[in-house]
Amino acid sequence: MAHHHRTVTRSHSLTRRVKVAAVVAAAGAIAVAGVQFGAGAADAQTLQLPAGVLPAGVQLPTIEVPNGPVADWAAGFAVPLGPGSAAPSPVHRTVQPVSGTLSSGYGARWGTQHGGIDIAASIGTPILAAADGEVISAGPASGFGQWVRIRHDDGTITVYGHVDTYSVHVGQRVAAGQQIATVGNRGESTGPHLHFETWNAAGSRINPNDWLGQRGVVPNWGS
Repeated sequence: MAHHHRTVTRSHSLTRRVKVAAVVAAAGAIAVAGVQFGAGAADAQTLQLPAGVLPAGVQLPTIEVPNGPVADWAAGFAVPLGPGSAAPSPVHRTVQPVSGTLSSGYGARWGTQHGGIDIAASIGTPILAAADGEVISAGPASGFGQWVRIRHDDGTITVYGHVDTYSVHVGQRVAAGQQIATVGNRGESTGPHLHFETWNAAGSRINPNDWLGQRGVVPNWGS
């Protein structure tokens, strides 16, 4: 197998030598998950490639790339694999949005469809962003008194209703686990709780417990 060395013409201070996986094979590719810096790099470090990415005996060519965050550079580099290979699904960090007791589930309720779940908690209990995303609503909302809505990176929208206070604004980028509001009893509510909804990218409500479970979160709603 031939290996090719490529040099980016930049001053020494703007480049660093790295080793990257270059496996020439049939169609199919995954993004490189690891980059190994050469021994001479001032900021030398090693990020591990997933097991099985490189066939036995394949060597890593050395090239020069601009300084900057490794993830920014590596994100656009691909390692072709064999036929039928597929990229792994992206990992989405997700957290339970509030601590409390499940008081009402998703589905039929009182002759209507309850589009989310209710988690009873004391007024002022922190409400957290369930996943990374952008705030698309924060403020008054019919029925909810006040709410926050977040559009996540996969297109899912989460809704946080009946909040007492909120600490984010429309257009703000938030991270999973970041506090965005506090539990309240505003709007059409019979007691302090968080009404939590999940909408898929197609705009349909889905069961929040299922959504959390699919992303590796087993909620502890208390007893």
